[in-house]
Amino acid sequence: MNLSSSSTATYPHSTDLSADDYLVLGLATCFVKAEGEVHPIQVIEPIPAAALEAIVKGIPTSYELAIATTLGATIREDQLQKPTNFPTEAHFCDDFAFRASSAARTFKARAIAQTIIPLGSTSKNFNYSTERKRILNLDQIVKPEDNVKQHAYTHQVL
Repeated sequence: MNLSSSSTATYPHSTDLSADDYLVLGLATCFVKAEGEVHPIQVIEPIPAAALEAIVKGIPTSYELAIATTLGATIREDQLQKPTNFPTEAHFCDDFAFRASSAARTFKARAIAQTIIPLGSTSKNFNYSTERKRILNLDQIVKPEDNVKQHAYTHQVL
């Protein structure tokens, strides 16, 4: 994404967004499978408005913390800017810029959700849990026995 220094600049392919648009970034604990073992990693992900609203109601989440920021503070001149209070070893999620733009749109559509975490603030009041591990590199292999068995007459006109 190419963003000029002006805070009113628009994002390419996203003329409805500007650098001042509200965005929430979460620090998630995810896992990668390597050599038969599962290893934790920290991932920076944009959180959409509906997900944030659910998380603050107490559902278990892999997010340790979240910060409220803007698109312009996160994506500058084709570079992703890691929040200063996130660990240096944290990685940006795949398709971060696209997901950040999408999440920012959800907060434009549901402006009331911007009051959950005030701009510039950090929240850690989540029901943090890694009981259900988010494994990022897990291959889903579909086998014939995974198919739902249907009655022999399902697709026949009787």
